Amino acid sequence: MRINKYIASCGVASRRKAEELILDKKVRVNGNIIEELSYQVDENKDIVEVDNIKITLDERMVYLLLNKPEGYITTVKDQFDRPSVLDLLSDVKERVFPVGRLDYETSGLLLLTNDGDLTYKLTHPKHEIDKTYVAKVKGILIEDEIKNFREGLYIENYKTAPAKLKVLDSDKVKNISTLEIKIHEGKNRQVRKMCKAINHPVLRLKRVAMGKISLKNCKIGEYRYLTEDEVKYLKNI
Repeated sequence: MRINKYIASCGVASRRKAEELILDKKVRVNGNIIEELSYQVDENKDIVEVDNIKITLDERMVYLLLNKPEGYITTVKDQFDRPSVLDLLSDVKERVFPVGRLDYETSGLLLLTNDGDLTYKLTHPKHEIDKTYVAKVKGILIEDEIKNFREGLYIENYKTAPAKLKVLDSDKVKNISTLEIKIHEGKNRQVRKMCKAINHPVLRLKRVAMGKISLKNCKIGEYRYLTEDEVKYLKNI
């Protein structure tokens, strides 16, 4: 089995991240640092270590949906020692990692799993899975702003793909609008940047669905296991 696929199958990281670990010389096989991305692992004989920790194939795949609160990062740790979403999963025995990410200030639906192949699939640009957000933004939108948002916006050095936007509510007294936004891209802080580009900065942002997977009755800060039908749906996208 190719080394990056083996690492992903062990639930350590996605294939893409596994390649970064290899290039950073953090992967050893039988005590030797591996630098070749095409290295083949004999899963029955080889001893594989990542960051000096032995890893093994985990036969039980776990698929979780977390209703992420604001104020949590979606990485294991960062330089500011902020709380991680993994802190909310202390009773989950398997080592899982997020599928994609939500930024520190954003709440809502976050999938986590130890299925590296599924993570790779869902985060690959060619699989256009809709991500649905509810955003409270400053100001009242006009038709031209809505049209521009839907057709795609120039942000930094790229143009976003066409998106869906629906105004759920407008409060002219408070000068706030509530929007439902659907995008299939996953660039860093994309929804926030798109709203800023039409001069309506985000005040609160929550992801409520990925494709047909929704939060349902999962309360903020809590998680649930995906149903068999939900897992099958994600694998067949």
